Amino acid sequence: MTEQVLQVAEGFWNIRGDFRIGGVVNIGTHASLVRRRNGRFLLLDAYTLQGEVKAEIDALTNNGEDIEAVIQLHPFHTVHVPWAHQQFPQARHYGTRRHVERFTDLPWEKALSESDECAALFADDLQFSVPTGVDFISKNENLHFSSVLAYHPESRTIHVDDTLMVLQLPGPVGRLQTPGVAFHLTLAKTLERRAGAAADFRDWATGLADQWADAEHLCAAHTGALVSKGGQQHDIAGLICKALKKAERTLQAHEKKFG
Repeated sequence: MTEQVLQVAEGFWNIRGDFRIGGVVNIGTHASLVRRRNGRFLLLDAYTLQGEVKAEIDALTNNGEDIEAVIQLHPFHTVHVPWAHQQFPQARHYGTRRHVERFTDLPWEKALSESDECAALFADDLQFSVPTGVDFISKNENLHFSSVLAYHPESRTIHVDDTLMVLQLPGPVGRLQTPGVAFHLTLAKTLERRAGAAADFRDWATGLADQWADAEHLCAAHTGALVSKGGQQHDIAGLICKALKKAERTLQAHEKKFG
């Protein structure tokens, strides 16, 4: 993977970054820059900017001064959090409960990223959705399924961390593929151990596809971005429905055990 700034649509940029497991295997990561209707910017998640990538973001944001807020959306994406606070001290910083508890020395806004209060603050520009029926912050810190999904209606772009994965090989081979979307492989282990959890998750996913039915672009953390352009148009809502169908066996197994 190569660090780059991908302009997904007018007013939305996806920053593709590197993240190496054990310092070797690069599974990638991302953050997104959103231009608000007031002309200022929001940074969704964080990534340590450097070199040409930093220069591009600086050029867009008046050297970062126009970044109004940084919103951390995945409880377990924490590597770049201190950098974001240091780089954008003028911005308001929002984190999930886990961010706030993990970095107690950093200045955080009171509204947690997963809260209705936070969603209301940015409702003019973004819509947020938190999966139901699954652990938002798993006790097992190796399970990273859930995150706050963000939708920017103006650019018709969804920003998502581990919850949804883009299934498409990179390069020329990938361009010959029909891209797909799947729910993260840890779904079975993060469904809440109670009756009705699978049904709640199913209803959430179906509702997501319905509410964000006009989405044309999907930016996922580790597996790339689906960008509609030219003759290639992506039915993101349809792909989410297909992902749910693929997960049905997992959901039924959970229902058989817990109800």
